Amino acid sequence: MSFKSTRCNHSCPARSKRAITVRATLLRPDVVTPSSSAPVAPPPLKGRDVEDYAMWRCIEAHEGRKMSVPRGFRWSGGVLDQAYEKCGQVTSEYAKTFYLGTQLMTPAQAKAVWAVYVWCRRTDELVDGPNASKITPKALDRWEERLEALFDGKPYDELDAALTDTAARFPLHIQPFRDMIEGMRMDLVKSRYETFDELYEYCYRVAGTVALMTTPIMGIEPTYKGPLEPVYRAALALGTANQLTNILRDVGEDAYQRNRIYVPLDELDKFGIAEKEILGGLHAPTTGKMDDRWRRFMGFQIERARQYFADAEAGVDLLDPKARWPVWSALILYRQILDAIEANGYDNFSKRAYVPKWRKMVSLPVAYTRALLPPKMAQTAAAAAASASASASRRT
Repeated sequence: MSFKSTRCNHSCPARSKRAITVRATLLRPDVVTPSSSAPVAPPPLKGRDVEDYAMWRCIEAHEGRKMSVPRGFRWSGGVLDQAYEKCGQVTSEYAKTFYLGTQLMTPAQAKAVWAVYVWCRRTDELVDGPNASKITPKALDRWEERLEALFDGKPYDELDAALTDTAARFPLHIQPFRDMIEGMRMDLVKSRYETFDELYEYCYRVAGTVALMTTPIMGIEPTYKGPLEPVYRAALALGTANQLTNILRDVGEDAYQRNRIYVPLDELDKFGIAEKEILGGLHAPTTGKMDDRWRRFMGFQIERARQYFADAEAGVDLLDPKARWPVWSALILYRQILDAIEANGYDNFSKRAYVPKWRKMVSLPVAYTRALLPPKMAQTAAAAAASASASASRRT
């Protein structure tokens, strides 16, 4: 689905002939073999436990300033400079607004975020790119072996080297990267989600993971001395909100082009909607407008997505000031897609909800101003974020 928030085929601009190629090159299983020092994979987990496990590993690394990669690897100097420059070009090409926001970060922060973005995009390309039809679970296994080697200080190419260098400079943990690859595996074998808990795991794997990857890079408000959990919970809420928004925007496209239904089937059943109706569209035969059942169903889904955006707001002000603008921009602009779905009469089968360029241009200075405001008192923000986290855990 989307980066960013996380699957690029839905959220990124159409590729032009001049688009920069960042396609992943898979290796034979015997080419990259991580050493015995590579972190051990976690036990099998499901649902929200997947997110919790990764979040706590990331918090532990962040609090301990534990770098995952030894500094002594073979890529250095001019090669790394070129690698980061290419990562910046790719980010600028496919995520213009986000790239603009990174210009307010320190050079080290910006380069690191670009490196993460490019790795996520290359990972996404494996299942949604030109060669997606040829990708097998074994191919993703090879990509994960390459990830393990990357975090072991043995990058394969210059773009891998940029992420290896990032993991040597910032306290990143490998787990969310592993989890994103597992999200790609889900797309290979899973086209229906029975419950919201199942869908939540998918949203975490393809979007929430990005929050865990980038929070240690963006950093924390210097005056905040509280626990990191509220910051990470809010970041994860934004990833979930963005992904739910992608799913609601792309219902028709996913159904018609991919035979995929991401909205929970048990919730469809509660509103009296059959799976076959999603595949055919729910326009009322007499008026051409959306079926009332679908309007009520979409109202319920949009309200939940908006609540996740509200949960995310609680933690944005706890980020380092230099990192707030791109995050506020993503939050404000993505939330407006929900408004566009409503403005289309909940027709996400024959109409694509989008935010007009003029509205984006108006929203960017709003986000910038919001990012410059003094942060709330740390205790108040932490309490609000913790409360939001608790309410999110109660939702189904």
